Amino acid sequence: MKRPSIRRRGFALIASGAMLAATLATASGASASTTAAEPPSTPVPMAFPDGYLMSYVINTKATPGTVNAVEKAVARSGGVVVQSWPQIGVVVAQSDRAAFRAKMKTAVGSVVQSIGATRTAAVSEGTPDGIATPWRSGARTAPKAKAKVGTGLDLVSDEQAVTPDPREGEQWDMQQIKADQAHQITDGSRDVVVGVLDSGIDPDHPDLQPNIDVADSVNCTNAGRPDLSPTGWYPTTSDHGTHVAGTIGAARNGTGIVGVAPNVRMASVKVVNDDGFIYPEYAVCGFMWAGLKGMDVTNNSYYVDPMEFWCNDQVDQAAVLEAVNRAVQWSTKQGVVHAAAAGNSAYDLANKTTNDSSPNDTTPIPRVINNECYDIPTELPGVVTTSATTRTEQLAYFSNRGLGVIDVAAPGRSILSTIVAGNGYGLKSGTSMASPHVAGVLALMKSAHPDLTPAQMVAKLKADARDVACQPAETAPPGRTNGAPCVGSPSNNSYYGDGIIDALKAVS
Repeated sequence: MKRPSIRRRGFALIASGAMLAATLATASGASASTTAAEPPSTPVPMAFPDGYLMSYVINTKATPGTVNAVEKAVARSGGVVVQSWPQIGVVVAQSDRAAFRAKMKTAVGSVVQSIGATRTAAVSEGTPDGIATPWRSGARTAPKAKAKVGTGLDLVSDEQAVTPDPREGEQWDMQQIKADQAHQITDGSRDVVVGVLDSGIDPDHPDLQPNIDVADSVNCTNAGRPDLSPTGWYPTTSDHGTHVAGTIGAARNGTGIVGVAPNVRMASVKVVNDDGFIYPEYAVCGFMWAGLKGMDVTNNSYYVDPMEFWCNDQVDQAAVLEAVNRAVQWSTKQGVVHAAAAGNSAYDLANKTTNDSSPNDTTPIPRVINNECYDIPTELPGVVTTSATTRTEQLAYFSNRGLGVIDVAAPGRSILSTIVAGNGYGLKSGTSMASPHVAGVLALMKSAHPDLTPAQMVAKLKADARDVACQPAETAPPGRTNGAPCVGSPSNNSYYGDGIIDALKAVS
């Protein structure tokens, strides 16, 4: 069954999981009967015994009084409030009581619109010590997580380190998107800030340090509670965010490489914990932080763990979808535009059927999924979904695709950028490497056209993109699938969306 497009975006704050589904359907032109025809997804067990510490998102009305009532109900129900976001009516809580969810649903009448567990593994970062009220200002730190390595980072494992030296002439990716030509007009404005929602940015890399916005950097892996400690946003176990940051905004300083927007500032918004997981409360924190700090662009090279696809027909997953969507839509209303990686499963996002990678924090189960199951944040309204191209402009074999789902394409195969080791440079592949090209172009666009709204920026990005007609994707290596063939027209198809991004047109 072909999935209706959800890329025609609305920006209204969603009030419940059911309303989220309706909004996505309305945005795409899908009918209620189309949605009803979807087969149910395979349930993922989300029941936890007493003593099993779990994290929950609780969705309610976005009013201070209602949020306060929910906070009090959390305590009465045997939980602890970790973080509240009254702007969107989302409360993050932890509890080790098996009956916590059931009690919350009845504790304050119909005030709790939905509640859902954010993971399947027990919370390993622990409830932050001394919390009596949710975070409003300041921060606390919490023990680092010690669980199995997550898989939400969109990175293909053919990375390679290279000798650090001036490499701008080797950056084929910048030539493919005409960033080198755009730089003749502008390198970007210091007034523009890109939030790099990732694993942290190397604070002393010579190509990054000049452009890091330390004041707006934050660590969101403190159970979803903003941690403003001086080094909290530093990378620890992954250089993924450092590589992404280099593509967005490596400085023009006579060393190493040059980013798409080498004069804009970048804030490190750490949403990836030491074990590689991006749990929903981390992502909510990241999007809210970007909106609160007035950032212009965010890059999101990940999917929210532990589900590769979050299904709206399951109570817990629907609550998570709702909470993350509220954060995305609220930050968009504050003027933030979001770019995201489409994913590396060679999956047709327009025709979802099965999935065997989730939940990735305990034991994955084979499951039936449907087109009301979403890869988030990339499939949420208002987010620019980015596929990956090779040097020859083929679709990279690993890239997700989907007619009406992919917005634009950008280079994502063997991309040269900054890494932590030796403050050096390396090649990495993935839609993670494609998305920061989009974020960089959006930053250049905002620099040249500061009055554009997020919706106008997305529209211009797509209108400016260079059409690429369907052609065979890159041949997959042994053991990997080639994925679905390209369908659609030269101006909009399942591989390239509206085309390969064009930095020169973005600043014209």
